[in-house]
Amino acid sequence: TSEVMLNPAAVALFRAGYRELAGSEAVRDRLYEAVSAGRRHAGMEHFLPLFAPHLETLFDYLPEAVISFESDAVPAMRSRFETIADYFETRQRFAAERRTDAESRYVPLPPKALYLAPDEWQRHLAERRQIHLSPFLSPDGAAGIETADAGARPGIDFAETRNRPGGNLYDDVAAALAAERRAGRRIVVAAYSEGSAGRLAHLLGEHGLERVEPAQTWPDIEGLPQRAVAVTVLGLERGFRFDTALFVTEQDILGDRLVRRSRRRRTADQFIAEASALSEGDLVVHMDHGIGRYEGLETLDVGGAPHDCLRIVYDGNDKLFVPVENIEVLSRFGSDEGAARLDKLGSAAWQARAARVKKRLLDMADALIRIAAARALKPAPVLSAPEGAYAEFAARFPYHETEDQLRAIEDCLADLTAGKPMDRLICGDVGFGKTEVALRATFAAVMAGYQVAIIAPTTLLSRQHFETFKTRFDGLPVRIGQLSRLVSSNDAAETRDAIASGKVDIAIGTHALLGKRVVFRNLGLVVIDEEQHFGVSQKEKLKELRAEAHVLTLTATPIPRTLQLALTGVREMSIIATPPVDRLAVRTFILPFDPVIVREAILREFHRGGQVFYVCPRIQDIPKLLERLNELVPEVKTVAAHGGLAPQALDDVMTAFYDGAYDVLVSTQIIESGLDVPNANTMIVHRADMFGLAQLYQLRGRIGRSKTRAYAYLTLPVGRVLTKAAQKRLEVFHTLDSLGAGFTLASHDLDIRGAGNLLGDAQSGHIREVGIELYQNMLEEAVSSLKSGDGANPAADHGWTPQISIGTPVLIPDSYVSDLNVRLGLYRRLATLVDRREIDAFAAELIDRFGRLPDAVENLLEIMAIKQSCREAGVEKVEGGPRGAVIAFRDDRFANPAGLIGLMQKSKGTMRLRPDHRLVVQADWSQPDERTKGVGRLLADLAAIARAPAEMAH
Repeated sequence: TSEVMLNPAAVALFRAGYRELAGSEAVRDRLYEAVSAGRRHAGMEHFLPLFAPHLETLFDYLPEAVISFESDAVPAMRSRFETIADYFETRQRFAAERRTDAESRYVPLPPKALYLAPDEWQRHLAERRQIHLSPFLSPDGAAGIETADAGARPGIDFAETRNRPGGNLYDDVAAALAAERRAGRRIVVAAYSEGSAGRLAHLLGEHGLERVEPAQTWPDIEGLPQRAVAVTVLGLERGFRFDTALFVTEQDILGDRLVRRSRRRRTADQFIAEASALSEGDLVVHMDHGIGRYEGLETLDVGGAPHDCLRIVYDGNDKLFVPVENIEVLSRFGSDEGAARLDKLGSAAWQARAARVKKRLLDMADALIRIAAARALKPAPVLSAPEGAYAEFAARFPYHETEDQLRAIEDCLADLTAGKPMDRLICGDVGFGKTEVALRATFAAVMAGYQVAIIAPTTLLSRQHFETFKTRFDGLPVRIGQLSRLVSSNDAAETRDAIASGKVDIAIGTHALLGKRVVFRNLGLVVIDEEQHFGVSQKEKLKELRAEAHVLTLTATPIPRTLQLALTGVREMSIIATPPVDRLAVRTFILPFDPVIVREAILREFHRGGQVFYVCPRIQDIPKLLERLNELVPEVKTVAAHGGLAPQALDDVMTAFYDGAYDVLVSTQIIESGLDVPNANTMIVHRADMFGLAQLYQLRGRIGRSKTRAYAYLTLPVGRVLTKAAQKRLEVFHTLDSLGAGFTLASHDLDIRGAGNLLGDAQSGHIREVGIELYQNMLEEAVSSLKSGDGANPAADHGWTPQISIGTPVLIPDSYVSDLNVRLGLYRRLATLVDRREIDAFAAELIDRFGRLPDAVENLLEIMAIKQSCREAGVEKVEGGPRGAVIAFRDDRFANPAGLIGLMQKSKGTMRLRPDHRLVVQADWSQPDERTKGVGRLLADLAAIARAPAEMAH
């Protein structure tokens, strides 16, 4: 309103329709049109007097309400009034500077038109009873303000019980609440969410507290019997008591728990789409014409109207223009462009190559389905824990689970009770809570009477898992054993004997657990952390374990073959994409080695009380680095750690560094996997060009695991030219600076290296022939077609897109969205929308981000809806003009000929079928918007008729 000049007609409409605005979309639309029409008319002086009598505030709706103020409310109110006045004065000055252009006058509304003035605020308050909450008692209160002691005192904190070794928290809580109940107080337990409320109620009941009842409102609580304990959802941090009631919060019982808003789940398809975004100069694959080079967007004149198209260049500089609404026919070829040659436009070579790959993929899909079927038919033990015991174990987790984390846990527990072998991949970024998923699954297996093997790639990670599991299972009748290089030979022999006899419930170790001398008595679950670090022989042993037990694989950056097995459905996958609360992305710098910057980075971390990882690719370079660091930063304490140290020495070094005895740890990539040192928030990588993409990502994941901003410096040798592969790795790595980018990195790795033939030995398999994205789509189609019984046509009917030309502007103008990459991303998203509801939601998002939709964008959205109708109706081509449209059916046939004849008979001669099986429709569509709507209605009718036989059969 502050930017629009209202004319009297608009003001009258506003006045008449004001009370209807909340419920009438028609009134809102009429108002918007009137306001827009009045943009050029100076009528603000008419607006305020008419509108002012209709201003209503919360006070008008709550005439007798008691107003209570928190202790800081009055200063906050004064500050707000000052801010409003300051904003208005600033906008007035801005408006005065722009008075020269009458067409673009900016007239800010005075505060009284939008807010209550301070004197009005005080007048409303004076008419009502007020209560001011304060930590200080005041005997003298202003008129109408109560300052007496309300009688509330601190509640019960169970911190001492939580921290007492061997103490049973819920027994103590139940006993304390029962005592308060006997004292005559009403008990209310306040939880953060419905889920935690249900869990607390169940646990308190399990531990002997009687009459635990759910409640939603205070009348519900008062309606319960005095002896009942009410459990409700209420955002209180700390509990309190007064004479007649006691409030106990979830935080009082369980300690600090971080709460976050839930967020929409991101799927694997979304990650792949983000990783496959097109950039100018990329090689792309057109499903009909093969490999070409994308050279940007170009606006062409199509049927007398502008139309955005993607320009693709083929061999011989031939050009193909793909309309933006058909962008899904293009897929990115991949990063290794050296192995690709551009196809000749119109050549049959591409079709022959694609047909050959489809045939091979059909064979591969058949084998994959047989593997999945064999696994589904094989029985496996049902592993489940008693509900009360599981809830108590889950409550030991000191944080609030993220939405993705909860879903991954539910997926695992469902797999364990399904009666068939689990083979699930948990893909979550470093520090996103994968270990907690493994802990919950381990608890279920152990409580069901089975053994669990936790296998980690390094001794340090194995040691850390051992400490984590010991802490979480403390006080439970569970024995945990460790096998790694850090364990003495006598202890290792004793642990192996205990595993064989079944005395060890959870065995944690490195590949030592895969040795021939390790025999499990009753193995039920195998947890593999970072599978990509194991060698060929270890993976063969892991395959054997898969045949005998449930398998859970944890990874931040799955290897390409593992990722593709998950994407094709041969392995199940859960993605944890939600970062923990308050987690900050790591700032990453790639630069030539500079001693000044190294010294500055180390000292900055040192002075803020943190620690530094200094990672070196080779053990033989560590002594020189230590010497240089001692000269460069003599103020800090430095220590080295690498696989060449004796086991006890390595353990001592890591323990000392964890305890803060040293400021800088110089190490090899031995720290890469899973190591958790929250105080280490700066990392310097020496010779970063010698590390792989996943290695760099894992290394960077060792820092930034707390709320502190972390910094990673990737140093390169001065003056040395990098190899092309190293340069590509560093370029990709530098772009992956957001939280949760591990899956995207795996997609890039799949892109750069290829996934390999899933059932053979070829590293790049058939991907080089058609590109990674199209290969993935073809394989998924082959698998789905075999599952549905359509084995003769592995591509089914997915590989086509309708051509639509109706002579209206179809584009997102650069005046609406100026950034080219953003426009291209919007076009790619549009291609994935499948129904009208999604298109409308996308339109709402565009309005929210960029403003009111231009006509060309409205047309584009209508074209996308028409396109979906074309697919349903089997329409391959639509050509519309001022006098009607011509429609061509796919394969010259329509799914429901009888229905089409009926539609033609109702058309009264305006619709006829030509001998070439094209449908000709006569209509007066001289205006472009009439044409778009007319074609949309026509195709919607054809789609409904085409669906009719299937619906009747159903």
